[in-house]
Amino acid sequence: MAITIDNMDKEILNEIQWTFPLVSQPYHEIAKKFDISVEDIKKRLTNLKKTGILRQLSAIFDTRRLGYKSSLVAMKIDPDKLDYVAQQINRHPGVSHNYERNHEFNLWFTLAVPPGLDLKTEVDKFSKLVGIQKIRLLPTIKLFKIGVKLEMVDDKKHEVKPTEEKKKIQNVKFVPTEEDKKFIRELQKDLEIVDKPFLNATQKLGLTEEQIFEKLRYYENIGVMRRFAAILRHRDVGFTANGMIVWEVPDERITEVGEKLGAFPQVSHCYQRPVYKDWPYSVFSMIHCKSIDEAKNMAKEIQKEIQVDDYKILFSAREFKKTRVEYFVEHVFKLEETIPA
Repeated sequence: MAITIDNMDKEILNEIQWTFPLVSQPYHEIAKKFDISVEDIKKRLTNLKKTGILRQLSAIFDTRRLGYKSSLVAMKIDPDKLDYVAQQINRHPGVSHNYERNHEFNLWFTLAVPPGLDLKTEVDKFSKLVGIQKIRLLPTIKLFKIGVKLEMVDDKKHEVKPTEEKKKIQNVKFVPTEEDKKFIRELQKDLEIVDKPFLNATQKLGLTEEQIFEKLRYYENIGVMRRFAAILRHRDVGFTANGMIVWEVPDERITEVGEKLGAFPQVSHCYQRPVYKDWPYSVFSMIHCKSIDEAKNMAKEIQKEIQVDDYKILFSAREFKKTRVEYFVEHVFKLEETIPA
């Protein structure tokens, strides 16, 4: 069933996907910006959460800056075992996104592990599952961009051109202390839609609201927090064609192409990843569109700009899991607990 939202909802969602006021009464600030009552804002956001469109309002932390190791993993799985394998992989607490894609490698998931755990050891735990033919570990070699912003208002859509500037981050070494971990555990939680939503965190952390905002701003300046913002469910707002465009780029052009791709407003993620004999694509970029045709046309426009001939778009055919990694909430994963296929 299609969920209907009005233009004001769309404008609000546009705004809070990228900027959320770090103040004592954030919903009052948003209401002022849109010249509506705070009760209306709270009612709208509560409704958007109930319908599932608004997945979460929280701090969005950077996996690698927290000391976690992460990787995209591609698997070739016997079609009749795909559901079973996907369900078992979903049980791992470090698996946040898991999709069937239209390719020989038909299962793609992201896995993050906390400091002290080895990524390959965790992936190897899956190898005993029946039906897996090939596993390709595709960790990030170089990150060019990360940050989804779905353009909710059609007449505000950007031209398909590399027009965005990269955010400047201070290069400061960060090793999370126990105090940092406690703070991150609290601020990664979904923010309540009440007049003073940060009060709960102040009580748990023994900090004032201003100390919380100061720490969040510092985390953002050094890249530990990417932003404090809303996360939407793509499909529920009509972005059903989520395309992973993979590019076969000559080594000497990878940085140039990656940086240019990262400057497209339509590209939410862009990475350099390893290549294999059966996987020659070194640069990955994600786009979110309302139809497969729109995504194919967008890929052609991007291709004209970056001048890379060989590429593929892998669309997600099914979503097996989509969640956030909970940082510093440790669980040990053992496959032995699974039921047999």
